[in-house]
Amino acid sequence: MIYWGIDCLLALNPSWKKKRIALVTNHAAINNNHIPTRQALQNEGFSVVKLFSPEHGLDVKGADGAKMNDGIDALTKLPVISLYNNKLAPDENDLKDIDIILFDIPDIGCRFYTYLWTMTHVLEAAAHYQKKLIILDRPNPISGNLNLSEAPMLDEKYCVSFIGRYSIPLRHSCTLGELALYFNQTKNIHADLEIIKCKGWQRNMFQPDWGIPFVPTSPAIKNFQSALLYPGLGLLEATNISEGRGTEKPFVIIGAPWIDTSLLIKSFIGLSAKAIQFIPTESKYANETCNGIEFEVKNPQQFNSVQNGLLLIKLIKDLHPEYFQWKPYPTNVNPNGKNHLDKLLGIHQSEQLFNLSLGDFKDKISVLINSQLWQKNMQPYLLY
Repeated sequence: MIYWGIDCLLALNPSWKKKRIALVTNHAAINNNHIPTRQALQNEGFSVVKLFSPEHGLDVKGADGAKMNDGIDALTKLPVISLYNNKLAPDENDLKDIDIILFDIPDIGCRFYTYLWTMTHVLEAAAHYQKKLIILDRPNPISGNLNLSEAPMLDEKYCVSFIGRYSIPLRHSCTLGELALYFNQTKNIHADLEIIKCKGWQRNMFQPDWGIPFVPTSPAIKNFQSALLYPGLGLLEATNISEGRGTEKPFVIIGAPWIDTSLLIKSFIGLSAKAIQFIPTESKYANETCNGIEFEVKNPQQFNSVQNGLLLIKLIKDLHPEYFQWKPYPTNVNPNGKNHLDKLLGIHQSEQLFNLSLGDFKDKISVLINSQLWQKNMQPYLLY
C-alpha cells in the first residue's frame, strides 16, 4: 500500500495543526480515501484559512495556458487565490496572516508541466517572507528510476520561462519534494523547508504499480499513458501537428489532415502504434478529420519518451516538408507564444536540430538526452 504525504501528515497529528495554514493545492490532490486534501485537512481540524491554486485552477478544469481567477472553493468555503494569473507567487499581503504554507499538488515528472514551477515560486516566497513551507510529497507516476531520466538540461541563459525556470532534465525522475530540496540548496533559496515523505513507494514503480486509480492531473492528462508519453509528445505543442487536445486521448493520439500514417508507421520506433482517424473538438484542426496515430507503451521500463517524441517530429517533418510548420503557442505566461520549442526543449535555436540528416539527428539526440550528470548530482537529495 502507498501512502501519500497527506496520509502521513494526517497520521502524525502535528502540534502546529491549529496554526494559520495556507494550502497550495488542486482537486487532483486526494488522500488514500479519495478525499481531496483540502477537505481531509479541514475534517481533521487543521486550521486552513486560504487556498492557492496553480494552472488549470482549483477544479483542474481550466484550459491549457488560460488565466485562472481568484474565487471561493465550493467544497471548503475557503478563499482561493490564483497563482496562474497576473501573479505566479504569493505576495506579502497573501502571506501576512499565515504561519505555515502546505503544498500538495500531483506532478507527472516532466519539466514543462507547470505545477513544479508553481512550487518553486512558493518556495522562494516562503524564504522571502520567512514562512515555513511543508511539502506533502507524492510519487512520480512515470517512475523515480533515474536511469530513465532524459535530458536535455534547460539552458538558463536563453530558455528560462514558466515551463522551465531552472536547469533540470526534461524528464527528471524525481518527486517534487526531492526537487524542492535540490533547488533550495543549489539555488541558495534557504527556505525553512520540510518534506513529509510518502510511504510504500519504490523508485522503479510506475503509476499502475500503485494499485490506485489514476486521477487526471489536468484536462489533457487523463491517464497513465498520456502522462508517460507527455515528455515527448508535449513537444508537438510547438508544431502544427495535433497532440490530441479536443479528444478523449490527448497525448496518446497525434495527427493532422495531411499526415500519411502508412508511411509514418513503417518508419516507427519501439512502441505500439496504430493508424486512426479523429476529429478534435477544439485546438488544432477543430472539427476537421485528422489522420493520426494512437500510441501505447507496452514496456514502460524501457521507454524513452523524450527520444521518441523528438524522433516522431523529425520523421513527420521529413515525410511532409510541404505541410509541416513550427507554430507559436500563446499562453498566459508567454502571450506571443514565440520560441515555444526552445522553451519546451530547453535548447537555444532548437528548430535547427531538425534540419540535420536523419542519421546525424539520431546521433545528436542520443547524446542530447544523456542524463548521467543529473543522476549523480541528485543523489544527495533523494528521499526514497
